[in-house]
Amino acid sequence: MNSHEVFIPFAAPRLPEIPQRDFIITDYGALSDGVTSNSTAFSSAIEAAVAAGGGRVVVPTGTWLTGPIHLRSRIDLHLEEGAEVLFSKLPEDYLPVVYSQRGGSWCYNYSPLLYARDCCDVAVSGSGVLNGQGEDWWPWKKRQPMMVDLQKANNARVPVEQRRYGTREAGIRPPMLQFIDTQRVLIEGVTLCNSPSWTVHPVCCQELTIRGVKVLNPDDAIAPNTDGINPDSCRNVLIEDCFVDTGDDGICLKAGRDADGWALGVPCKNVHIRRCTVHRAHGGIVIGSEMSAGVRNVLAEDCVFDDTDCGVRIKSRPGRGGVVECVQAERITMRRIRQQAVIITSHYGNARLAIDYTNRHLPEIRTILLRQINCESAAETVQLAGLQNCPLKDISILDSSITGEKEMTVSNVVGLNTAGLSIHCQRNTQ
Repeated sequence: MNSHEVFIPFAAPRLPEIPQRDFIITDYGALSDGVTSNSTAFSSAIEAAVAAGGGRVVVPTGTWLTGPIHLRSRIDLHLEEGAEVLFSKLPEDYLPVVYSQRGGSWCYNYSPLLYARDCCDVAVSGSGVLNGQGEDWWPWKKRQPMMVDLQKANNARVPVEQRRYGTREAGIRPPMLQFIDTQRVLIEGVTLCNSPSWTVHPVCCQELTIRGVKVLNPDDAIAPNTDGINPDSCRNVLIEDCFVDTGDDGICLKAGRDADGWALGVPCKNVHIRRCTVHRAHGGIVIGSEMSAGVRNVLAEDCVFDDTDCGVRIKSRPGRGGVVECVQAERITMRRIRQQAVIITSHYGNARLAIDYTNRHLPEIRTILLRQINCESAAETVQLAGLQNCPLKDISILDSSITGEKEMTVSNVVGLNTAGLSIHCQRNTQ
């Protein structure tokens, strides 16, 4: 591979078409005391908007407690300045279970806090706050036995209808926002904080725009698995001008896990990420490890990663399968990177299932172009680690300057181009 672009530009995602008429939740009985549940008011306003052919469901200034909000086609949930939606802390409020995806595996579980399925023209907009109040969910990380069960059911091809959870004993937390099989989606301007688990998780969506959004979650020691923005098997995606400060990966592209991902076969492709800042996450721009249906044609540019574990991170492992290809990142600024500035690895994590994947479902990672990467400090500069029987292919890191405490390490890579790459190794003397 040479220094030519590997990303193929695509048309900007189309925005939702939603009628300009408002349905204010206070007209449907909502009370702004932070104590009274407004679930009925939200659902009534949404139903009225649907009956009228669509419109904005407006959340005025104030504090509004509710259970899950299920959006429909041609609906914009609009939060005015000073509006805060508090989602219930009671797991029982997220029943009955709904069709959902958790960690790349399909199941029926607690409803996501914001949910849509099989819709078109859906938006979440405004300058208000969506507060998941996840502090009661986060301790479940230590007691989630059915996550292992779900992963086994995935690989054993247990029918999804039989994968039913939604109990405290099962311990499977819902994501904060999950739209499934939805077309023309806009998420703009809002702040999402304190998510139970993954925060913005659109799955199998097309024409997706995420713009000017803030994601704020505590450190992973407090709020584990609270990824920021995770497009999963989505196509034609624009993520721009967002700020992510969270307890797991910042902006992470996924495409299903293992057998579920292979069966669905929907890659995450045509993704443009620009002018985003990621702070204190596990990774800035991340791909995987759930990428079994493939990730391709990605451009990340003009982003800043500050105090993250890693900067650019592509991760997979034997047994996951799938192809990651045609990924381009350029003009990326990194500061205070706690681990690797750049890590591309096929050795992520440990296989917890007793299956021999030594020579089956090997992930393929190829045609990666990183250019004008400027890292001021990192514990390790670059780590490239392919598999002996499935090496990384055609990796270019060009015209970049990376400063760290450890030199670049390379194993099992075919076609490495480092023209213009300056590695500065400075050991920490503190």
